[in-house]
Amino acid sequence: MLYPPLDKIKDNVNSKYLVVTLAAKRARELQDNPDSNLLERYVSYKPVGQALEEVAAGRIHVEE
Repeated sequence: MLYPPLDKIKDNVNSKYLVVTLAAKRARELQDNPDSNLLERYVSYKPVGQALEEVAAGRIHVEE
């Protein structure tokens, strides 16, 4: 089961392509600097999952 659910992620970002791009960029930032957490606690251990959790929580937004 995917956590966070895709419908929760899509509440904050309209396009699934933007979700992928945003999560990939943030995951690379988390790998380079593991201390740059935006949430207190993560369910996922991997950077991609953590990035998706941040998007679902509304901590990361798409610049327009």
